[in-house]
Amino acid sequence: MVQPPPVAPAVSIRKAFQQFWPYTRGVRRLFAVGVLFAIVAAVCEVASIGLFGFITDEVLSRQALEAFWVPALAWLGLAVVAGIASFIGAYATAVGGERFLLRLRDKAFAHIQTLTPDFFENRRLGDLMARLTDDIEAIEELVGSGLVRLFMTIASVIFFAGAAFYIRWDLALVTFVMVPAFLLVSKYFAAKFRNAAARERLSNGTMNSVIEESLANQSLVQAYNRQKAEAERLHAEGSTWLQANVTQARLSALYGPVAQVIQTICLLVILGVGAWEIVEGRLTIGGLLAFAAYVAYLYPAVQNLGQIALNVSEAAAGADRVMEILQIRPAVTDRDATAQPATRSHGRVEFVDVDFTYPNRSRPTLRHLSFSADPGELIVCTGPSGVGKSTLAKLLLRFYDPSAGSILLDGVDIRDMSRQALRENITILQQESLLFSGTVRDNIAYGRPDAGMDDIVRAAVMADVHDFIGTLPQQYDTPLGQRGRLVSGGQRQRIAFARAILRDSPVLVLDEPMTGLDSPTAARIMEPLKRLMSGRTTILITHDLRLIPETARTIVLGPAQGPDSIRIEPVKRNGATPRRV
Repeated sequence: MVQPPPVAPAVSIRKAFQQFWPYTRGVRRLFAVGVLFAIVAAVCEVASIGLFGFITDEVLSRQALEAFWVPALAWLGLAVVAGIASFIGAYATAVGGERFLLRLRDKAFAHIQTLTPDFFENRRLGDLMARLTDDIEAIEELVGSGLVRLFMTIASVIFFAGAAFYIRWDLALVTFVMVPAFLLVSKYFAAKFRNAAARERLSNGTMNSVIEESLANQSLVQAYNRQKAEAERLHAEGSTWLQANVTQARLSALYGPVAQVIQTICLLVILGVGAWEIVEGRLTIGGLLAFAAYVAYLYPAVQNLGQIALNVSEAAAGADRVMEILQIRPAVTDRDATAQPATRSHGRVEFVDVDFTYPNRSRPTLRHLSFSADPGELIVCTGPSGVGKSTLAKLLLRFYDPSAGSILLDGVDIRDMSRQALRENITILQQESLLFSGTVRDNIAYGRPDAGMDDIVRAAVMADVHDFIGTLPQQYDTPLGQRGRLVSGGQRQRIAFARAILRDSPVLVLDEPMTGLDSPTAARIMEPLKRLMSGRTTILITHDLRLIPETARTIVLGPAQGPDSIRIEPVKRNGATPRRV
């Protein structure tokens, strides 16, 4: 079972921002609109509070009703403008954020698809899914809506503080003494929150993995009566996730009251000093109320700066996990992205003195392997488990590059071709018949999406699966379910054969196509298999030498002879001795 990954290495918020800010290109105008209209709304609020003070002093205190209507209508107009500005700013920010998420998720998914198979073998699928969903959504808070809120909040602080200074600068200085207390509290909570958020992100990915594994293997779980064990496993991971979330909730819940106490102390100081200013005749009641209102808006804005710091800390924990993935470099890259074969390959394959060692392993899998396969020829690769049979396919498709030696296609080193052009010339039929949740038509045409219906039917006929498809409720438009589970294993295999036939590439790699089949079934499979192999360079990887044509050349990868060695030797099959390659 794949072990859960450790907590992703923490990076600075500045570095995380620099990493993901380029992905906002094209949506920055939307964020700028969000900031601009948020500032307009803040200005309207400042003006509205000023009108409130004016109404208090000039209308209420003097009981002059005739002076009420003009400032009242102006106040109403400001409220309408503020509402419209708030809507436009929030909508623009939301659209920009969603577009950013789409672009970043596309980029991360495309990058993951360039990584070698060992990356996926050592990662939990649920954890990767969490990184592509929840973690990426958290990053938007760092460079999208969170940034807009930061600028909006800073602007609010400046406007409300400036208005307070305008009314009574000495009283404003008294109130600002407590601002550092807000900042110190927010800094303390932000550090604690980031650690809790990192644990929550990790446990969320692990919990998703448990759910995905259990549901994907539900028939095995039920057959072995492991339902309770799986439920306990999910409960254990869920408990870890619960603890991390409770920690975050405790910090968030505690931050608000602490900030509120500081804010209350400040307001009491303002009222006390303001009352003294009124007695001394230096301040009116309306001025004090307006000043208190400005401060009442100012302190929540300062408090919001602290809340933004908490949100950014949570976003940074997600950014750590996404950056960890994006920083993994593909083991195989194109030497020249423009390199393309001029025409369709003839299909001559050569392995020339190939050595290969898997990443993070010290013992080589292949050493000094050399053979060639001409168009129309069948090469059978056999031998005990673990000697590198399936590795041949991975090297030929450039999932990995050889540690030494070279692999040639029509005399050209495959490292000098683009991976896309190389793989257009090779079809692999894997041991497990991998299907998608689309229709029969979609799965057969997966390698050639532009194929017409006549070609799809012709491939199905050659694969001996057309008659079966005719019995399905919607025939070629019948959904196959997740991983093709609505059809049997043999039917999945023949659909995969049809997919390979339709692809029609000059090189065919068959990786254990008859594993687990009895002799009669293997014999039936061989008929469409022979049609699939006809006229192509075919490399058949198998333990099972039944029904293999006598004309095939057999490569036997033997067990180690001395330290880390691999040899090729002839073996007898059906009374004949295959030639040494």
